Amino acid sequence: IQLPTIFPGMLIAVWSTHHVQDLRRSNFTSADCRKANFKGANLQGAYFMKAVAFQTNFEEANLSDVLMDRAVMNEANLKSAILQRAVFTRSDLGGANVEGADFTNALLDKTQQMALCKYADGVNPVTGVSTRKSLGCGSMRRFRTASPSNPDGPQVAETDKEAFRATMPVYRQ
Repeated sequence: IQLPTIFPGMLIAVWSTHHVQDLRRSNFTSADCRKANFKGANLQGAYFMKAVAFQTNFEEANLSDVLMDRAVMNEANLKSAILQRAVFTRSDLGGANVEGADFTNALLDKTQQMALCKYADGVNPVTGVSTRKSLGCGSMRRFRTASPSNPDGPQVAETDKEAFRATMPVYRQ
């Protein structure tokens, strides 16, 4: 049996199209993963630090808890991927397809987050989470009104304030 390759020198752990690649906690640090196919793979906790994943297919992959520090992921396919708690510090996701991806509690640079919010759309079919919501996207108007420092935004009711004060210990009378 000849196994397909993810990238030169690395074999995929797939025996047929019905099996998922189990690559949990794999180390792809500084790997050249250009145009690799990780579709449907379980990559939980994998390391992709300084990896080049240009046009790599991560469609429907589980990338929860992945460390992708300084990774180049231009034009990567992250459609319907689960990226919960993933770390993308100083990574480049320019032109990535994030339709239906779940970025819940993922760490992204603010510039990357804002760039992805410009075109993010869809709902993850597994988690049911909206891509825009998981990225923290929203209209600036809605953000401003929800800001706790905005006097025009939603306020805490006086009864709730009094209930909170009642739970506080009294040190001096």
